[in-house]
Amino acid sequence: MERPRMIVGAVTIGADPAGARDLADFYHRLLGWPIVDQGPDGGWMQLRPPVGEIGPTINIEADREYRRPVWPSRADEQIATMHLDIGVDDLDAAVAWALDFGATLAEHQPQQDVRVMLDPHGHPFCLC
Repeated sequence: MERPRMIVGAVTIGADPAGARDLADFYHRLLGWPIVDQGPDGGWMQLRPPVGEIGPTINIEADREYRRPVWPSRADEQIATMHLDIGVDDLDAAVAWALDFGATLAEHQPQQDVRVMLDPHGHPFCLC
């Protein structure tokens, strides 16, 4: 059987329903990506790369059972099952930018040329 064509079109990040819009705003300000769509109840939002930039869309989805993840993983805690890797030209400037918008620097930093950050809902993302 020949593999059918498959393209990753979106990454979906879960959020506490009370803060889903705030999380979408965080990624909007961090990346400069517009929020292009949202569900009628505000429980789903989509950010798209600006024209000329590439990448999958980022969806923010409210989840009534959301629990803040911990990173690195700890037994019996909610784990982060995925994260975004965001390429940057200037690591120090990107860290300062992310901190200004509400990200925090993760306590554990496993690589010298990568900074693990946590978004306001605790999802890790890497600046590299």
